[in-house]
Amino acid sequence: MPARGWLSRCHDGGVDDSTDQVPAEPSRHRGDEQQMIDRLWDFSDPAASEERFREAADDDTHPAHVRAVLATQLARALGIQGRTAEALAVLEAVAAEGIPAEDPERDAAEVRARVAIERGRILAAADRRAEAVPELTRGVREAALAGSPFLVLDALHMLALNDEGHEEEWAAEGLDVLSTSRDPRVLRWGVALHNNLGWTMHDAGRAEAALAQFEQAVESADRYGTAEQQHVARWSVARCLRTLGRTEEALDLQRELARARPDDPYVQAELAELAGAESAEEPTIEA
Repeated sequence: MPARGWLSRCHDGGVDDSTDQVPAEPSRHRGDEQQMIDRLWDFSDPAASEERFREAADDDTHPAHVRAVLATQLARALGIQGRTAEALAVLEAVAAEGIPAEDPERDAAEVRARVAIERGRILAAADRRAEAVPELTRGVREAALAGSPFLVLDALHMLALNDEGHEEEWAAEGLDVLSTSRDPRVLRWGVALHNNLGWTMHDAGRAEAALAQFEQAVESADRYGTAEQQHVARWSVARCLRTLGRTEEALDLQRELARARPDDPYVQAELAELAGAESAEEPTIEA
C-alpha cells in the first residue's frame, strides 16, 4: 500500500472529525449548530447525508443563518460524492444570498468562513489544490473574524494537507490555536493535525519524527476522538513502525486492529505486507 493510502480511509480531508458524542461548548463556534451538523453527518454514507442536509437546509423552522450553515454541509456531501460542479453551485448560492441575523458581522463571517472552507475542501478533493489554498486561507481569516477556533482549525488542517511546502507551518499554527482551547470538540482537531503532520514527515523520509506525531494523534484520539479516529490513528502508528523496520511491533498492533475490525481492508493489506517482510527476514539454507 502506498504511504498515503491512509487518505482514502478518510472522507475529504484527513481523519474523520465527526460525531455528536463529545458536546461542543456553545461559545465561540455555536455548539448547538455543530452538534446538529455532527448528528446529520455519516461520512460512510454521503448520499444519505446529502438528503438529510438538503431537507434540513430547506426547513423554514430554522433561522436563515442555520439554513445557510447546513447548506454548506450539503455542498460537502455532494463533493464527497464527486459531484464537484453541483457542490460549488450550492456554495455560490449561499454566498450570493446574504445572511440576515441579529449579529450580522459575526454571523456573516461564520458563513463566509464555512463557504470558503468547503469550497477549498471540494477543490482539493478534485485535485485543484492551487485554487483550494487561497479559499482555505480566506477561511482562516473569516473564521478568526467569527471568533470560531473550531473553524480556524478546520481551515488550518486542510491547509496543512494541501499547501505543498508549507504543511508543517500550517500544522504548527493549528497546534498553537489548539493549545489555547479547553473545549473537547475543538481539541479533537489534535487528532487530524498530529496524524496529518505525521504523514508529511513520513513521506519526507523522517519516520522517527513521524512516529512521535502518530503517537500524539493516538493520545488525542483516546481523549477526545471517535472510535474511527482511534482505529485510524493506531493504524498509522503500525504503518510507521513497518517503515522503521520494527516489524514485530507493527504486526502485533495490526493483529490487534484486525481482531476489532476483521473486515478492514487497510489492516488486511498491512498484515499481508508484514507477513511478507517477516518471511523475508527468516534465515534460509542455501543449496
